[in-house]
Amino acid sequence: MSGTDALALCEDAALTFGRGATAVVAVHGTDLSIRPGDRLAIVGPSGSGKSSLLHLLAGLERPTSGAVSWPGLGGGADIGLVFQADSLVPALDVAENTALPLVLAGRSEEWTRRPVAEALGLVGAADLADRLPEEISGGQAQRVAVARVLAQEPRLILADEPTGRLDHATGARVLDALLTAADRTGAALVVTTHDPAVAARLTVRRAMRDGRLLAPEDTP
Repeated sequence: MSGTDALALCEDAALTFGRGATAVVAVHGTDLSIRPGDRLAIVGPSGSGKSSLLHLLAGLERPTSGAVSWPGLGGGADIGLVFQADSLVPALDVAENTALPLVLAGRSEEWTRRPVAEALGLVGAADLADRLPEEISGGQAQRVAVARVLAQEPRLILADEPTGRLDHATGARVLDALLTAADRTGAALVVTTHDPAVAARLTVRRAMRDGRLLAPEDTP
């Protein structure tokens, strides 16, 4: 597989948790190339290995065998990951949570205002900017978590069941925001989901079953 234009590249990458008789293979040997502009849905039920594969692509897990590389990216700041849990910092308000990755990257508070406002606007959460996480609902918190990634303008957006905790209308708006942000910056977008309606909005769909990533032609 040629990785010359790939943002992220899995080469026979596998992930196993535990050892011996208790070992669990979360991801079997997987080949996958993510290129600029890709719109990929990884579909499958809970426990199929979708999140584990996403964590390999994000660099949060190291493959047990095989390799994962990022030939087209300059570093971790080029990757934005939307977790299933919102992971907001309780002591920071919504705007501060959204700006947090930018601040940690050394951006000034003044510089962060525009991307934070735009990102919150994209997910319909601009009116929540001064609220603390304890003052908003779980669904609102998930929208803020998406905004936090969009504000970074990463070149690779990885979203793990981003609509799983949202009602249909709000979920559609969040997916709209992810697609709009990716289109605006030319980023690749990879979404894990068990929802066929979400998967249908991405260009390519790949199914996972028992830790194995099926070929496009084998994906229902």
